[in-house]
Amino acid sequence: MKKQRAYVETYGCQMNISDGELMEGVLEGHGYEIADAPEGADVVLVNTCAIREHAETRVLGRVGQLNALKRERPGMILGVTGCMAQRLGDDLLEKAPHVDLVMGPDGYRGLGAALEQVKRPRNRLSVLDLSLDENYRGLEQRRRSTVTAWIPIQRGCNHRCTFCIVPYVRGSEKNRDPEEVLAETRQVASDGITEVTLLGQTVNSYTWGDWSFARLLEGVARVPGIRRVRFTSPHPNDVTPELVEVMAREDAVCEQFHLPVQSGSNRVLRRMLRRYTAESFMEKVALIRGALPGVALSTDVIVAFPGESEEDFEETLALLGEVRFDEAFTYKYSPRDGTPATRLPARQFIDDEVGQRRLERLIRATRSIQKEINQGEVGRTEELLIERKARSDGMVLGRTRRAKAVVVPGSEDDIGRYVTARLTRTTGPTFVAERA
Repeated sequence: MKKQRAYVETYGCQMNISDGELMEGVLEGHGYEIADAPEGADVVLVNTCAIREHAETRVLGRVGQLNALKRERPGMILGVTGCMAQRLGDDLLEKAPHVDLVMGPDGYRGLGAALEQVKRPRNRLSVLDLSLDENYRGLEQRRRSTVTAWIPIQRGCNHRCTFCIVPYVRGSEKNRDPEEVLAETRQVASDGITEVTLLGQTVNSYTWGDWSFARLLEGVARVPGIRRVRFTSPHPNDVTPELVEVMAREDAVCEQFHLPVQSGSNRVLRRMLRRYTAESFMEKVALIRGALPGVALSTDVIVAFPGESEEDFEETLALLGEVRFDEAFTYKYSPRDGTPATRLPARQFIDDEVGQRRLERLIRATRSIQKEINQGEVGRTEELLIERKARSDGMVLGRTRRAKAVVVPGSEDDIGRYVTARLTRTTGPTFVAERA
C-alpha cells in the first residue's frame, strides 16, 4: 500500500522551526512520507506564528493559495497549526471553510489521531487545549539539517510582557528533564551534528530541581562531539554571574548573546512590564562583556509602543548607540488581540506615520553601527561551520562562533565541515572571505 504524503510549511521563530521538525517526526511515526512541496501531498499543514499582525496576514494569504490546490485534489487535508491557530481557534474554521484542522502548539502529540478523525466525511476539528505539563517527552524530531540542531528545553512563558501573545498561545513555562536534554544532545552528536542551539521562550529562566540553566548549558557543552553550543532567547532578568562564568569557561559555548532590550526608556519598559530598567540592562551588558570581551551581542527593539514619546524614542537610540549591538531585530509595535497593551487608552496609540518614521530611523542607526563593527573585523581569520551553498556559484555560506554569516569559496562537499577563512570584505550583515 502506497504511503500517504504530508508536507509541513513553517513560518516564524526558531521554536516554530523546531515544532515543524517535531510534527514531521510524529507524522513519520504514523506512517506518512514527508514531502518537499505541497503539490502531491495528502496532508498539508501550515505551521504559524502569531507574534505580529503582518505574519498572520501573510499566513492567511498562503492558506488561501493552498485552497486552490485543495480544489484540484478534493481528498487533500489542509491544516493550520501553531500560535496563530491557537490564537484564532474555532474562528479560523469559520473564516476559512477550506481548513480541515486547527491545532495549537500543545496538540502535536495527537496529530496522527486528529488526522484520522478529519478523514471522516465532513469532519473538521480544532485541538486547542493548553497542557500544564506537555513538553513532548519521548517524541523524536525529524531534523531537517545535518549541520546544526535545535534542542527545545522549555515551552511557554511565565513573563507577562504587555505586548506579547506568547503566554496566551503557548501557556506557562514548562521545562524538560535535563537528563532528556543531555540524552538528545548525545544522540545529535552521534548522528554527526556538532552544533546545537538550546531553545526556550526565556531560555535562561530554565530550572529543574537543583538544575539551573547554567548547569544545563555546562552539561550540554561537555557532551563529546559537540563543538558549538548556542541558546536563544534569554531574558535580561535571568542573566547571572553563574551563566556568564560557564560561557567563559566552556570552550564549546559560542561567544554570542542575544539580549532583547525592547526599549531604552524606563517609562516604556514599565508599561511593557519588562521588569528591568535601562540602567540594570546596561549592568547585564557590562557583566557579559566583562567575562566575554569579544562577545557578539544582538537584541530586539520595539518602537511606537503606546504612549512612547519622542524623548522615549531618543532614549532608545541613545542606549543602542552606547551598547553598539552587532545585530538588532527592529519592529514597530503591532497590537495583538488578547494582550494587555491593546487595552491601553486609544489616545496613547502612536500614529502609523510617526511609528514608521521612528522605525526607519532605528533601522538606519542599527545598520550603521553593524556596518562599522563589521568593517572593523575585516582581516580577521575565523573558523566557519559551513551550513549550505551560497547564492553565487562556487561559494558556500558558513557562520563564525560569533554567528557572523560568511560567504567563502567551496562546494557542497564542505557542508557540515569546519574551514578556516580570512574575512576580506563586508556587505553589511554578511562577510566575504578567502580560504586561509
